[in-house]
Amino acid sequence: MEKEKIKKSLGTVCKVVIPLVVGVGLFYWLYNNVDVEQMKNILRYDVDYTWIGVMLVISTFSHVFRAMRWRLQLRALGIDAPLGVLVVSIFGTYAVNLVFPRLGEVWRCGYISRRQKAPFTKVVGSMVADRLSDTVTVLTLTLVTMCLAWSAFDKFFDAFPQVKDGIFNTVTSPVTWIGVAVVAGLVVALFKLGKHFAFIQKIDNAIAGLWQGFYSITKMKGKRWFLFYTLLIWGCYFTQLYVCFFAFPFTKDLGIVCALVCFVLSSISMGIPTNGGLGAWHIAIIFGLSLYGVGTFSINRPDANATAFAMLVWGTQTLLLIALGIYSYVYILMNKTKEGN
Repeated sequence: MEKEKIKKSLGTVCKVVIPLVVGVGLFYWLYNNVDVEQMKNILRYDVDYTWIGVMLVISTFSHVFRAMRWRLQLRALGIDAPLGVLVVSIFGTYAVNLVFPRLGEVWRCGYISRRQKAPFTKVVGSMVADRLSDTVTVLTLTLVTMCLAWSAFDKFFDAFPQVKDGIFNTVTSPVTWIGVAVVAGLVVALFKLGKHFAFIQKIDNAIAGLWQGFYSITKMKGKRWFLFYTLLIWGCYFTQLYVCFFAFPFTKDLGIVCALVCFVLSSISMGIPTNGGLGAWHIAIIFGLSLYGVGTFSINRPDANATAFAMLVWGTQTLLLIALGIYSYVYILMNKTKEGN
């Protein structure tokens, strides 16, 4: 009993406390030395909030398009969930991630699995495929952005040569590649020699279910629609940030390449498990803007313009996710009541 309590406490710390501490720490580290009065004046007098409203509308549509894409994958697995239910599950996913980073995806898979009486591993597999396609998209956008904006990154590496040297040394170090080979060898050996163990068989079965969900992309009807929805999703993600550039006088003339740089950096920053990108997203945006002359990337005295931009855009998007999460909760609660569940 005592072990179970300790295990539960450790799980809570890993899922809730650590991401929150990291996010708040990064946020405080960044905003502690900001000129708050100057930032307030920017937000009060310099912002065209019409563009912020446009951003919120586009952001909402991105969630709808994600639900439409996921429906294609689920149908390929024989799971025919109503679009409205899938949209609500997407709304709920991002709201849950604000409190429990990375658990929103698990929640939506569990919700759809229970509601549609479908195998959980299949639904998770479709979600993994969904996220894998996002990863491929981010990598593609990163390569394109590096080509289009290399001069801006080159200036940064000239200013901070130690960063460039660190990246080069890590990639070319034999220790890095030996470590990768050892880990890969251990994984292969574990599955080759450990199939007689119950926990290995469970992992094997889980992987089979995940693979079936991932394979759904290759056999689904309407592969072109999958690609089309992917373009719509990421087009919305980029556009919702780009339109915010027109809301501020110091960003409206920076151009689409600067917006693309900020977008890619912020997308990568979401890989850090903090609550809704707290702290990490702000740093990525401020750094991206600094490459194009909006202040300098300095923690000792962050630029008020860049910090105001990051604060407003992240804050309004977070409020939207909270509102959509509340809608999702009410929708699910009302449907449970109607169904007598």
